[in-house]
Amino acid sequence: MKDLKYLLSVLAGAMSYGILSTIVVLAYGEGYQLGEVVGTQLLTGCILAWLLALYTKVRQTRKQRSQGVTPAAARQASPALTWKQRIMLMLAGAPTVVTGLVYYQSLRYIPASLAIILLFQFTWISVLIQAISKRQRPDKVTLLTLLLLFGGTLLAAGILEKGASHFNVLGLTLGLLSAVSYSMFIIFSGKAVPSAHPAYRSAWMVTGGLLLLCILFPPYFLFNGLLWGQLLLFGFLLGLFGAFIPPVLFAIGVPHIGGGMAGILGAAELPVAVLLSSFVLHEQVSGLQWIGVVLVLLGVVLPELYKLRWRMADTPASQT
Repeated sequence: MKDLKYLLSVLAGAMSYGILSTIVVLAYGEGYQLGEVVGTQLLTGCILAWLLALYTKVRQTRKQRSQGVTPAAARQASPALTWKQRIMLMLAGAPTVVTGLVYYQSLRYIPASLAIILLFQFTWISVLIQAISKRQRPDKVTLLTLLLLFGGTLLAAGILEKGASHFNVLGLTLGLLSAVSYSMFIIFSGKAVPSAHPAYRSAWMVTGGLLLLCILFPPYFLFNGLLWGQLLLFGFLLGLFGAFIPPVLFAIGVPHIGGGMAGILGAAELPVAVLLSSFVLHEQVSGLQWIGVVLVLLGVVLPELYKLRWRMADTPASQT
């Protein structure tokens, strides 16, 4: 039952990400602009992240006191982050802002069901970046994965049915740029102060993202009265499901189920986003497009299933 709890934790975190595109489209429908939508999301996410960090700190302090650990010994055992480490984390949070900006902006030009499919191209883009940086050719499983992803994307996007000229070029470009930015976030975030507690890492990364956004889009919504309308609701929902719930649930579940299974469950974001765009936003998703979604999901989970298979095959041998 414990394993099930951690599996459901990661699954719920991934599904939370799938809700975001629908909320953004609804916010656009009410007349709100890109900077206002992303700004309220990060503001809410930052507040929630620091409340979690404060709760974590208080809980750690109480635990240390109950164990008779002196404050000096506690500081020595888990030293506070230096300003250099904090700046590194804030810089690592910058790609999330870029991802949010280009992804949310693409929703103005293309359907949400297509935007999420383009975002999911981060899978093969990450593979490409790693192959170039390590100067290694992809293996057969990776090549099969890329084939599934390309074929699934062509079907899921409706390009084979409607033709590429049917879609807005700017929207397609922004969608692909969000995938590139998300790939960079995955690479940088894993290397930025990995020894720090997930709650503190998340808080500083969101803070860095908020500061960058305030430079790009000054937060006029804080002073012109817009915040106290429906914008606050949209921002709260985006911050809750985008910047708070997933990191917390991933921090709980991933250490217990492993990165491979987390990668498989993380693909749940795609069908959730497509389903919501179909039922809530009433976007038309054909049967052929759903087949494409399934192929994209297979392309995402295939490498992880392959790794899990070999791990299970090696386990008995190592025990004998």
